[in-house]
Amino acid sequence: MNDMFSQTNKPIHGRGVRQYKREQRGSNMGDVTGLFVFLLTFLVGRTDGIEPSSGYCIGTQCFTVFHHASDFTAAQDRCRDQGGHLMTVRSSVSHDILSILLGNLTGRYWVGLHLATGCPDSAAELRGFTWVTEDSESDFFNWPPGLDSSCSSPRCVSVSQEDEFQWIPEPCREHLAGFLCEYSFSDPCKGLAVAPGESVTYRTPMGFVGEDVLSLPPGSTAVRMPAETKYVCFTEQWLQAPWSCEIHEGGCEYRCAANPKNEPVCFCPTGQTVNPKNNVTCEVTDADDPCAALRCAHACYRDGDSHACLCGHGFKLAQDGRSCVDVNDCGDKRQCPGENFMCVNSVGGFQCVCEDGYMARGGLCLEVDECVSAPCEHICANTPGSYDCSCYDGYKEDPKSPNKCVLHCGKEECVAECDPNNRYECYCPDGYVASGETQVVCIDMDECSFEQCDQRCKNTFGSYVCSCFPGYTLVGEVTCVHTEGDTDGGSEGSGEGTTPSVPTTSAAPPPDPTRRPSAVSAGGLAGIIVCTVFSILLVLFLAHRILNGRGKMESRGALKAAEEEAHGLQRVTRDA
Repeated sequence: MNDMFSQTNKPIHGRGVRQYKREQRGSNMGDVTGLFVFLLTFLVGRTDGIEPSSGYCIGTQCFTVFHHASDFTAAQDRCRDQGGHLMTVRSSVSHDILSILLGNLTGRYWVGLHLATGCPDSAAELRGFTWVTEDSESDFFNWPPGLDSSCSSPRCVSVSQEDEFQWIPEPCREHLAGFLCEYSFSDPCKGLAVAPGESVTYRTPMGFVGEDVLSLPPGSTAVRMPAETKYVCFTEQWLQAPWSCEIHEGGCEYRCAANPKNEPVCFCPTGQTVNPKNNVTCEVTDADDPCAALRCAHACYRDGDSHACLCGHGFKLAQDGRSCVDVNDCGDKRQCPGENFMCVNSVGGFQCVCEDGYMARGGLCLEVDECVSAPCEHICANTPGSYDCSCYDGYKEDPKSPNKCVLHCGKEECVAECDPNNRYECYCPDGYVASGETQVVCIDMDECSFEQCDQRCKNTFGSYVCSCFPGYTLVGEVTCVHTEGDTDGGSEGSGEGTTPSVPTTSAAPPPDPTRRPSAVSAGGLAGIIVCTVFSILLVLFLAHRILNGRGKMESRGALKAAEEEAHGLQRVTRDA
């Protein structure tokens, strides 16, 4: 087995693309900070899984081609998310790079030239167009003959092998075959020297792989075959693996950890050990593995004449000497140092994510203007990391939905809100009724006259408040329930403390807060008045009939009495 390391039990938990651990401290931590931030830019940008089809680097620039259908804006956003921008073809050198990247591809690809505002200028060399870098500097021009200079002409530029890489204006919303990105960097590394029988394969942080590469950005890795030794580019020099475990798992084939001296070392899964020739690849373990008896949770290493357990980065050794427990990396305030970043700890790692109201772009957390998505019904004010909603005059915030507004009066009478196209369609807040013809006003309705409450009722503007007699408790805002254990009605005022903290809604069901509240129109009010008058007339008519009937009955009784009196007088006369 290898004298340094072997894995003897279960592997460490895997890490996501944006999860990293810090196992080195002091100067080692400072050495990799710049490289770590540089790589973070590209790793964050590639979370959608899109990889370039190919790429090319020269000097302090790299260029990539993405064979992914996109419109101009989406293409620019993807390049920017990876720390670059759409390719600028402002020199004959960059024009030649087009033939290298697109020589074997068909279809049209976006480049970083567009007409942001105004109309094309046929007299200008760039025709009024500008690069996405917001400048018009260029030593090379490749417009096709007979370019349309009308204001309605296409405003974004593509290139293709079929058109000999001429600058062809396209509608910006067109989905083309792909796009080309451009990146700038400093402190590049030159290619490694290759001995006879050897080969070197390079992989850049942008995601493309190649062998014949003249210049490589920091963070690029190299694998020398057949020895399988690995290197990483850092400040114009190549560091041999294992390097810091934060960067590509230290170059280890399986996992990386820090030994008690804070030195990065590789280890392998159960049954395998690290190859002593390159210190990164794994090979089959000898039968007499001294680590097997230790039953280490992660790995073991040689400590003098004996062996001891060790944990992968992101973990620390437990008191039993073989188990591993997670380290809360977010306790170190140096993690995720970028502005508006926050650290989220996870098992065996941590995540650098943007705070609420911010989004990752180009390795930075940029503020999101939430008001663009119109989250508020009336007025939206963007704030750092958030937004505030407010309402127009005559409205207030809907307590059930803070981003919506409802009509509000706040006094006994207010002018109604009427449809400018139909003066008979007027609207009042809840708890108000419309009145008037030439100018419709909203008058507060006395809900207490409708006996809304069980016991006591107090009218308020637009609503009402219920309360109870002493010895009762208010339940459900309108119902009074006798207080348990109170046999004599309780002390004076014992039921007054049950008034709800907010007014209850009116008897009529509330309207949808996203629409205008329902109300009684002027025509409807006239109908109500007519019906009321008719009802009064009907009552008067019935009363008149009843009184007339009673008068007739009394007249008949008087007549009969007179007749009986006359008959009595006649009998008296005969008797006399």
